[in-house]
Amino acid sequence: MFNFFANLATGEAKKAFTTAVAAIMLTGMVSFVGCGGVSEEDMANLNALRSEVKSLEKEVNSLKSEKTKLEREIAEQNAKLEQCAKEKAETEANLAKMNN
Repeated sequence: MFNFFANLATGEAKKAFTTAVAAIMLTGMVSFVGCGGVSEEDMANLNALRSEVKSLEKEVNSLKSEKTKLEREIAEQNAKLEQCAKEKAETEANLAKMNN
């Protein structure tokens, strides 16, 4: 092991060691950037998907609001129908009393 360090003192060994360290660092940097990097196309696709999600969420909220409005209108119509049915029953009962 001491021979290795002793050989580092020579110019040739020092150059080889520096080249090896530089190659290892370069390989590490390339693989790090390659694994973690996101391309511009991927970012554009991601932004487009985010935009689409926001648009769909707006549409969902709008449709929920419309559904609530329609349910309220249906409830009002059902209440009117029940009232009409009661009045019809009362009218029929009054007519039956008059005929007796």
